Amino acid sequence: MESKKVTLKFGGSSFHIDLEEGFAQELEPELEKLFKSNSNNDIKDLLHAFVQKSHELYELKKSVKKNIDKLESCS
Repeated sequence: MESKKVTLKFGGSSFHIDLEEGFAQELEPELEKLFKSNSNNDIKDLLHAFVQKSHELYELKKSVKKNIDKLESCS
């Protein structure tokens, strides 16, 4: 399995993350929407992105549970 290194800079520090190639291809466009890829990002931006993605996950979980409940009631 091939990996790809993604680098982000927060608060003046660079962080290098090794990701599986397929996941990196999916993640990079999201990272580009959320952060400045070639310059320093504020820690506040990281917190905002975390809360935003956590909310998206919360909504997705609610939707999946609703669909599971619907399927279970049909059987």
